[in-house]
Amino acid sequence: MAYDVVVGVDTSEASRRAVELACRWHGSGLIRAVLLVHVVPWSPFSFQTPQDNELQHVHREQEKDAAREQVLQPLADLARKFDVEPELIVRHGDGVHVLEEIAGEREDRMIIVGRTGDSGLRERLFGGLPAHLVKSSGVPVVVVP
Repeated sequence: MAYDVVVGVDTSEASRRAVELACRWHGSGLIRAVLLVHVVPWSPFSFQTPQDNELQHVHREQEKDAAREQVLQPLADLARKFDVEPELIVRHGDGVHVLEEIAGEREDRMIIVGRTGDSGLRERLFGGLPAHLVKSSGVPVVVVP
């Protein structure tokens, strides 16, 4: 069985290793499609001024563009070295929920993430995204050291 794999990425070395693993598996026929996903943290419960509300859409699009350029493009270039053309996705929200949502949109899917991300202190204090995914996901989750 071949899977569509959702690879949750940030700027960490662990994310790079997660992309490499997905690409190697792709070459073996285990992976049908590689989706590189970066989640920009965002909460609908933040307090905003009327001016913030007017500019919110513009700021969110600027954040997405920056994430594509600074996070996803370098990892997409890495994937292409393995002859893999990944799908690139940037969304705002909670990382766990967004990755589960995207995985839920696919049939025969799994999630791959690095064990540690680029927000190390927060993860040590509150538990990281990989641990939360393993606890809550309805699809297989692979955590890369």
